[in-house]
Amino acid sequence: MIVFENFAIALRALKANTLRSILTTLGIIIGTGAVIAVVSIIQGLQAMIIGEFQGSGATMIMVFPNRPERGERSVAKPVRLTLEDAEAIATRVPGVARLSPVMQGRATALYADREHGTQVLGVNEYYPDIANQQVERGRFFSTFDLEQRRKVAVIGREVLDELRIAGDPIGKEISLGQQRATVIGVLEKQGQTLGRNRDDLIYVPFPLGLTLFGKAAAEQVSLEIDAQSVEVVEQVQDGVRQLLRQRHGLVAKDKDDFHIFIQDQFLRLLSRFLGGVTAVVAGVVSVSLLVGGIGIMNIMLVSVTERTREIGVRKAVGGRKRDILLQFLIESVSLSLVGGAIGILLGYGLGALVVGVVPYDLPPPKVPIWAVMLAFGFSSIVGVVFGLYPAAKAARLDPIEALRYE
Repeated sequence: MIVFENFAIALRALKANTLRSILTTLGIIIGTGAVIAVVSIIQGLQAMIIGEFQGSGATMIMVFPNRPERGERSVAKPVRLTLEDAEAIATRVPGVARLSPVMQGRATALYADREHGTQVLGVNEYYPDIANQQVERGRFFSTFDLEQRRKVAVIGREVLDELRIAGDPIGKEISLGQQRATVIGVLEKQGQTLGRNRDDLIYVPFPLGLTLFGKAAAEQVSLEIDAQSVEVVEQVQDGVRQLLRQRHGLVAKDKDDFHIFIQDQFLRLLSRFLGGVTAVVAGVVSVSLLVGGIGIMNIMLVSVTERTREIGVRKAVGGRKRDILLQFLIESVSLSLVGGAIGILLGYGLGALVVGVVPYDLPPPKVPIWAVMLAFGFSSIVGVVFGLYPAAKAARLDPIEALRYE
């Protein structure tokens, strides 16, 4: 009961000096607000990315050619990851359900008098099942399209908008470089992932991609693999590594000339990176909390001086040292908590403002409960640490001297 009474007294004291209280807690407000803003943006981004990759399935494995570092390029062997590697993995590695080589390049899509430069991916018929890409209109290409080397294309929504294809786009012809392709499908709207606009893409059969981009691109493909089940993902990963090392002539001392990523590894890496960014920013803005704590100590020392006679009266009517200590300590903590609460609201608003202003498709900010509890916890600690000395000074005052104070 005494604690609640002291809180009420502390809040009345803060209200009586509103402007001074706000200025005192400015460091706490800025520090807490900055932490919450950064955490809300990063957590929103992390939730979006995890959702995107989990939507691709926990059995997805990606293989990329490992390009040498700049200093190694003059002596390193050419990096190759080819269609033949993909075919060997599909037939010789147990546990592989589906596999698609992915060839990438840029091309200018032309329809009527309108053109649009975009990324073109050469894939096979298994790609939409592996990458969880759904077709909104028309269809994706089939085994028959690849075997007959048909010149067809599946386009993203942004490509459709940029080319302004009137009416039903299915069956319309577009030009890709020197090649013409018939549109047979339009993908569902996907949005952006890791800064990549997934709606601004064109998919073509792998043989057409080979015609567009040539042999050099065909020797540096990436591979997207779908394992038969979650239980065999690591087994497939090991099988792919052993087979590629054998095919590329690597001995025990040689490093892999390719990277293999499974979804769990990527998500752990991402979480570690974003956690590191959060920790660094939190460390930088903790200086603001330190400044705020010094401000609280300063104002509490002033408050002790201003209320010396009040302290004397309380001691004269039976107030104990611990009662005076508790009163001023609670007042310091209250001051810090009010600053923390304002900072949390300000941080969330700042995060929403950044998301709205930045010219990228960022997800809405997300403030986890642990961040709110952490902000209040740090605010309380700052209030206790920097309020302890002024509170102890008030508790040590001699009642006779305090009553005589002018």
